[in-house]
Amino acid sequence: MPEMCRQLRRVATEAGDKLPDNECLVTMIRRWENGSGVSERYRLHYCRALGLLPEDFGRAAASRPPGKLSRSPEPTPNLPLPEIAVAGQGRLASTDEVDGGNGRQTLGCEVLATAHEGSEHVERAERREIGDATLEQLRAEVTRLSREYMTGEPVPLFFAMRRVRGRLHAALDRQIWPRDRTEVYFLLGLLSALMADAANDAGAPAAAEELARTGCAYATVIDHRPLKACLRLELALIARWTCQPVRCRDEALTGLESLSRGPHGAQLHLLHGIACARLGDADGARQAMAAASDSREHEYSDELLEIGGQFGFSRATQHYYAGSLAIELPDAESDAIAWLEQAMKLYAAGPEPGEHHSLHCRMRALADLASARLRAGQFDAAESAAALIFELPPNWRAAPLPRHLDRVRAELAKPAYQGLSAARELEERIEWFCRDTISRQLGLLPAQDPR
Repeated sequence: MPEMCRQLRRVATEAGDKLPDNECLVTMIRRWENGSGVSERYRLHYCRALGLLPEDFGRAAASRPPGKLSRSPEPTPNLPLPEIAVAGQGRLASTDEVDGGNGRQTLGCEVLATAHEGSEHVERAERREIGDATLEQLRAEVTRLSREYMTGEPVPLFFAMRRVRGRLHAALDRQIWPRDRTEVYFLLGLLSALMADAANDAGAPAAAEELARTGCAYATVIDHRPLKACLRLELALIARWTCQPVRCRDEALTGLESLSRGPHGAQLHLLHGIACARLGDADGARQAMAAASDSREHEYSDELLEIGGQFGFSRATQHYYAGSLAIELPDAESDAIAWLEQAMKLYAAGPEPGEHHSLHCRMRALADLASARLRAGQFDAAESAAALIFELPPNWRAAPLPRHLDRVRAELAKPAYQGLSAARELEERIEWFCRDTISRQLGLLPAQDPR
């Protein structure tokens, strides 16, 4: 068979034809030897290699062992390839003048061979090394991870996400159809967002930003507008937690260019408003809050909302975001308390149909509620809200939570609470909680509870 392969490649090269690689050619020769019909293109190459006329191919080839040349093959006749029709002349140049009666038959064989080339190319294009069941299973894995992250530990889930990402990368190295590649890119974009969340919650914002920008590239390749908006939302969140309000505002506005309706549109509007409030633009912040309420009222659905989990935005969390925005505005602590208390009621009532509640967002809402109550002079109510945060197990503490507690500490440092022993004890517990959280993220020994 290697000799047959070599002879076919030799005569094909002489005729100006390029054959596929050896592995593919050997597979075709094996199929032909098992009784499959030989296309006209390869029949002509066989005839040249075996020293046969096209009309003798079936009879003479049957007398030789498959894939074997005779010891003394007859000289290979010169069977010319026909010329291709010249553009505008409307006919094929006949080989009758060159080869007499045999030219007409050779021309017919070559025309058929040209037609068969398309069939052979389709055969290669039809190869699909990943099936619908595998793609469905990979999407189910991403969906599961997205929903588990709402109440799960960030670090173990990050490594689970990395394992699924490895499977998706391996899928891209296989022979897959274009629609399969689009699906894989979509899932990789989702995983990039999830891994960015996990990295940021684990205290690695630089890694989180790189992962989010990787996801943006996948979303851009497939031009998936909700996914592009989701990744811009992720970049805006990272900018918020790293105290970059200008970048947070700009990323949120870029996301709104892709999507301004539905839950994700509302989330982007609120992030834009929080950044505006941080930059002193109270009017812009209030306009963003109104736009968020309007976006939520429109009927909307997309693939990300169907996956849910981290790719949803519950009404409870929307109230938490609105309260976080209000707390940044001057003389708006009563509005902030109203939004945040409503958020806590919605969290306590459980998710609405199609929603998932985030434990991490709930803890941040408690921290903001404690801060708003302190600003309003409600120390006991603030202490009760903070006490629920301290009960959170260490492995569930995300890095943004200590940043929310910094606002509580800033309120405790105001003159109204100076000299109050209960306020000093609360500040010490916050200090211990933040130190212990950061120490665990850095892999250091946990701090000691002051109690």
